[in-house]
Amino acid sequence: MANDPASTRTAASRVRFLGAAKSGTTDAWRMRITSVALLPLTIAFVWIVLSLVGKDYSAARAELGQPVPAILLLLFILSGVYHMKIGMQSIIDDYVHSPHLKDLSLIANLFFSVSVGLACIYAVLKLSFA
Repeated sequence: MANDPASTRTAASRVRFLGAAKSGTTDAWRMRITSVALLPLTIAFVWIVLSLVGKDYSAARAELGQPVPAILLLLFILSGVYHMKIGMQSIIDDYVHSPHLKDLSLIANLFFSVSVGLACIYAVLKLSFA
């Protein structure tokens, strides 16, 4: 607990994500950074999708072919997939206790994240450049 009197951690170390080794938790910071990045990117994504409602395929393709929507979609995909990968990695690290199963799970998480990211990026680029 944050206010646990039995805790040996100082308030400053809790704020800075410092553990017993006095080093920052890199994944925690990366999760927060991607969370902050995803806030405006999610709003932009919803705005782009809502602007496509009711349009036919060629009009939607023409709008997604513009640089700004394409770049916003790519940024949304990249930060979302990275956020997903880090989050799942944290869950695997915390709850999978068998070393062999943990290694397999981390490899599967990496391949899944890369596969989803590449498929989405390919789709956006195909729409943008076709």
